[in-house]
Amino acid sequence: MEYSVHTCPKRHKSEAEAMFPGLDVDDLLIIPTCQRTRIDLVQTGEDADIEKDLCLERYVAFAKRVTDRLMADGHWADYIDPCSGLSMVNKDSQQIYGEVDALVTLLNYQTINTGCCKIALHPTWGSAMYPASIFTKAPVTALQRAVQVTEAEIREHDPAA
Repeated sequence: MEYSVHTCPKRHKSEAEAMFPGLDVDDLLIIPTCQRTRIDLVQTGEDADIEKDLCLERYVAFAKRVTDRLMADGHWADYIDPCSGLSMVNKDSQQIYGEVDALVTLLNYQTINTGCCKIALHPTWGSAMYPASIFTKAPVTALQRAVQVTEAEIREHDPAA
């Protein structure tokens, strides 16, 4: 899983405030994650559905552990359900998070339109990618520690990960 850490840019503040009502988003960190997929996820069908399910399971296992660890240390944290675009921890809003728009703004990814959907293109993997995001108000060092511990736990339980 590839990830990066970004302070919430001005152009995302109103969306973040709508997603997390009452939260001061001035020091909010956005952590977009991307998983490389075996197949191009623009495709439809059973193989694409299986790949999306595997990516969802990996992401949720990772994001839940990271956010649980951060919250246990007293930091605010949340992650997005990539299927619905809704927040998984703070459920005070029905605001949908735009993963594709975030990748464009935060990482300068290009997009393509496929019917009614806009798809982000990873600079190396193209549309063979599964994006999903985590948010926190923890210091970057606490986030990095939570990610490192989580990655070690996941590798210990599944050496192929």
